[in-house]
Amino acid sequence: MENKNRLFYASCFALITTAFSFSIRAGILGQLGTEYQFTAEQLGFINGMWFFGFPLSMLVGGLFYKQIGPKRIMQFAFFAHTLGILLTIFAHSYLGLLVSTFFIGLGNGCTEAACNPMIADAYEGVEMSKKMNRFHMWFPGGIVIGSLVSKFMTDAHMSWQSQIAVILVPTIAYAIAFWGQTFPMSKFVQESSLAGNLKAMFSPLFLFMCACMVITASSEFGPNSFVSLILAKSGAQPMFILALTFGLMTIARYFGGNVVGKFDQAGVLLGSAVLATIGLFLLSKATGGMAYVSAAVFGLGIAYFWPNMIGFIADKIPKSGALGLSIVGSCGMFSSFVFQPILGHWIDANKTAATAAGLTGDAAELFAGQATLAKVALFPVVLVVAFTILVFWVKKIKANEKTATGAKSPAYVHA
Repeated sequence: MENKNRLFYASCFALITTAFSFSIRAGILGQLGTEYQFTAEQLGFINGMWFFGFPLSMLVGGLFYKQIGPKRIMQFAFFAHTLGILLTIFAHSYLGLLVSTFFIGLGNGCTEAACNPMIADAYEGVEMSKKMNRFHMWFPGGIVIGSLVSKFMTDAHMSWQSQIAVILVPTIAYAIAFWGQTFPMSKFVQESSLAGNLKAMFSPLFLFMCACMVITASSEFGPNSFVSLILAKSGAQPMFILALTFGLMTIARYFGGNVVGKFDQAGVLLGSAVLATIGLFLLSKATGGMAYVSAAVFGLGIAYFWPNMIGFIADKIPKSGALGLSIVGSCGMFSSFVFQPILGHWIDANKTAATAAGLTGDAAELFAGQATLAKVALFPVVLVVAFTILVFWVKKIKANEKTATGAKSPAYVHA
């Protein structure tokens, strides 16, 4: 594939668009709440549409990837991103924000549906894990840039509409980068039929990973989506917290291929769950400078969740094809769609509890944020158990294959 490097970099610009839509939207929640008098639960539903459109287009794109190819999927991504951004800028109601956010989510899902299998096809083994991590590093990398842009524009008293307009910059960039390029149908998909994909996806290992993806995504996206509300009164700057968290994720993902090569995806996921648990528990108690330290631990914990969940499926269950990658990603995003309003409700309920306990003002806001984080911290605790099981499960499968073949275990496990 002579143009694979340009396709890879174009994919990175598309993922930066996704990242900008996440971080800038997180940064303007306070402005939206003040301007329209939305509750945290209503803001959760608006955020949730980002996560609802994402898995929907990701699922459809994965299902028809073989028939329509990545080129058409990315063309629709550009259409959905552009329409969603423009609709958001001119939205003047709760319903308008729900619809516009949904379209942006559709564009984001198309990016994952097209780019993940394209990268998995272009590179193999450790190199594939390296590229998958470096592609996905632009989600946190883009969030760092978007967070700082949002912080600067908010401090400069610039409107939330002007902040949303910034998302058009990487959108146009990826359209130009993809323009005129040949999008090959992936051998990764061509080598297996839909029936073969479905058979692989009904294996115990694949279903187990889907269940884990539900929790990893909620652990990562839940606190970060509401950072401007949860940490508003912690004594730290929420958007700097977001930038720090995702900045460390960017660095970690850059070196992800080396880490996976040493510990395998299962080992990396277990270590990540431990750090995420520690980070969230620290954040639920921290104020001032310690909030930044806690965020750093949390950022390192969640850094390898998404790329290595996707990479695990591509590497260990290759017969699931592009559809398998889309399904597991959709599980993560759809669970986040469900969780966003729940998290918003927890924030509202904890504010009510704080008021009932006699707390007011900043003290009530701080109590609500910390109590919410304490609940969310239970999610990665479950993952520590799940990924411990996964480590031994993968070792057992490899040992069985080695015994069956009488040779060294292959680089991946068949479903």
